[in-house]
Amino acid sequence: MKQEETVLLEGMTSISALLNTDPSVNNRRILRVWIDRAAEAGKAAEIRFLNAKAREKGFETILTDARAIEAMATGKTHGGIVAECTPRTIPELTAEAIRPNGFYTYLEGMEDPYNFGSALRSLYAAGVCGVILPERNWMTAAGTVARSSAGASERLPLFTATPEQAADLFRQAGYTILCAGIRNSVSVYEKTFTYPIFMVIGGEKRGISRTFLEKADQIVRIDYGSDFRGSLSSAASAAVLAFELFRQNRMKNP
Repeated sequence: MKQEETVLLEGMTSISALLNTDPSVNNRRILRVWIDRAAEAGKAAEIRFLNAKAREKGFETILTDARAIEAMATGKTHGGIVAECTPRTIPELTAEAIRPNGFYTYLEGMEDPYNFGSALRSLYAAGVCGVILPERNWMTAAGTVARSSAGASERLPLFTATPEQAADLFRQAGYTILCAGIRNSVSVYEKTFTYPIFMVIGGEKRGISRTFLEKADQIVRIDYGSDFRGSLSSAASAAVLAFELFRQNRMKNP
């Protein structure tokens, strides 16, 4: 099991994402929330929500000043509200955790927490059932990832597995394994792929591991609208592929 260090969630988007997520998906708990007292008047609804959740879940809400919050925060978009939280346990992937007829993604080799968070944001919006990660991943920077994912990282079911473990478990569950790439690929727009799908997306520099490429049922590519020789960012690729696969399956899986 993988745990990151205690983190600070900054801003209501990240904090409310955690508070509205079932503990069976994310067991992170809020210990205390700091609120800039100067923001009280303009954030009355958010503060009422936090106070109600504090009574329900047993955390503190503390009024303080802007200087104290700035000293804690790493970003500038917190809006005067930050939360100290426990670590989140990210369990190892098991066969029992895989839903039938689902859509899962493996992210490997992401270059920074902002790109990683942006990818999670798009995957969550496209209806991905869960994201599988290597043991070393950017959830060690959970606060930054939560901001860049607009809270999606706190809402998504996350698991860890090696490429071999993940490929074998999804193969046993009857999933089609797709890898994003160029060599021996087909256009994702020219062939229909039906759920259940396990999609693998690699980083711009390191790409996808040989294990996945050898076990893939199909390599898929994104065709461009111009003569562009570069590659999309991992986050952009995740968004395009996930929403195209969602589009292809949306009427079959309402």
